[in-house]
Amino acid sequence: MTDEFILYEQDEGIATLTMNRPATLNALTGVAETRSVVEACERINADASVRCAILTGAGQAFCSGGHVKDLRAKKGLGEGSAHAIQNRYRESVQRMALALYRLQVPVIAAVNGPAYGAGCDIATMCDIRIASTRAAFAESFVKLGLVAGDGGSWLLPRAIGMSRAAEMTFTAEPIDAATAREWGLVSRVVEPERLMDESRALAHRIAAHPGTALRMAKRLLREGQRTGLETLLEMTAAYQAIAHHTPEHDAAMQRLFERTS
Repeated sequence: MTDEFILYEQDEGIATLTMNRPATLNALTGVAETRSVVEACERINADASVRCAILTGAGQAFCSGGHVKDLRAKKGLGEGSAHAIQNRYRESVQRMALALYRLQVPVIAAVNGPAYGAGCDIATMCDIRIASTRAAFAESFVKLGLVAGDGGSWLLPRAIGMSRAAEMTFTAEPIDAATAREWGLVSRVVEPERLMDESRALAHRIAAHPGTALRMAKRLLREGQRTGLETLLEMTAAYQAIAHHTPEHDAAMQRLFERTS
């Protein structure tokens, strides 16, 4: 078994990324783990055959966030001067956040267990979230006298709205999978033994479509969160012009007319 934090598997245009530190509940102990995530994202972006990705955790947890023993010992992310810590966050968890958010293909978070702190935020970096009944979500930073160093204060309100994001942030209390669904944090909740089957089935429905169109559609959704309508319309017109000239569009139109003739 590889020592990499991320196990990378690919099948039929679907890349499955598994955070693989079950003994520590897939905690982020430092730069090595976050670099593994970044490298997996770069690999996907460079591979046009990938049309969808699934992110999950090995063992009982999705991701427990920062490694609390290291944090207590002032090791890993919390080692050194304030300036050193600031730079380490920029070069580790924040690079990871940007890499996951900028993934060009649709990403499904298959949340198999607790997603606490950075683990909760990693889930919000994905496009779609499916939760096991064993999942729980906590924006737990203030409980440790910390703040979300990975962009959670930007990501979480966009996923569930400001009031509920504030409640999760200020109480640091976990919500269960049913509440996460009620609040819109996840799309569906399934039994643990069905989680990966459901996630793969959805990934196959997505990956059945042309990769170029999927990547452009995702980019438009991302840009729509932060830009004005006029700017997005200009971007859409440019993307649509490109799409009209792709062989995937021609093939799709051919199939459509063959079915209806």
